[in-house]
Amino acid sequence: MQLADLPRPIGYVLGGGGSLGAIQVGMLQALSEHDIGPDLVAGTSVGSLNGAVVAIDPKGAANRLSHTWARLESHDVFPGNLLVQAGALRHRKTHLFPNTGLAHFIADSLGESTDFADLAVPFAAVTTNIATARPHPIRQGPLLPALLASAAIPGIFPAVEFDGLHLYDGGLVANVPIRQAVDMGARSVVVLDCNFPGEMPYFPATLAESLMYSMMVMMRAQSMTETLLAAATVPVLYLPGPAAQPVSTLDFRHTAALIETSYEAARPFLRDLEITGPGLYGSPSG
Repeated sequence: MQLADLPRPIGYVLGGGGSLGAIQVGMLQALSEHDIGPDLVAGTSVGSLNGAVVAIDPKGAANRLSHTWARLESHDVFPGNLLVQAGALRHRKTHLFPNTGLAHFIADSLGESTDFADLAVPFAAVTTNIATARPHPIRQGPLLPALLASAAIPGIFPAVEFDGLHLYDGGLVANVPIRQAVDMGARSVVVLDCNFPGEMPYFPATLAESLMYSMMVMMRAQSMTETLLAAATVPVLYLPGPAAQPVSTLDFRHTAALIETSYEAARPFLRDLEITGPGLYGSPSG
């Protein structure tokens, strides 16, 4: 089976990973060279931000995101120095950063009033329902609060109230939302996971990095389980990322290199891929 013959609908699945979301841009550039555009999209955390752009403009998303990521800096999303963060934690109790910077960035990139109904293909922003500790995909309503909820990393950002529910980052329970894409009807899945497989490439140096590290450890076990379950019934293309680099998930200074190296990793994988039916092609373990 060739890539163009993958069973439809094809679901793109974009996982979380903070600043490593730039890796997904390179993967999208490689995917744009093949006729396997998405019929639906599911994303978590930064993957929901990138995924929303894919759902708005499936053909132009790679180019659009490359420009968006080029101007993104850490202080846009995580404002304030260590002293400001310490003061914020003392006053807010539950989180280091307000989500106002992230909200401004989303509104500037996607439009403040954009609704799920405005998207070109079905899209799910995956969150965690705090009351049930279960995944809660959002598929309708205003896009901005749904994306803020999907990216509400515990300890980093505040929880978000949406439709009467209190929600955290979907990475707690579904960082690579393959099951959610299959539930939406996907009969083939293309996974854009931006976490480095294998060895962790950096040591946490701040409270914020320690919180992100804890999230990433939980994410890895979940992604392997979800991947194997889905691969029993549908083809799962798990795109390879670049070699591990000492880049913090809070550091946005390496965007260009991450985009380039992820494109270089994904391109030969897609070019040489042979598909024989349901199964796992590539691996979340690298």
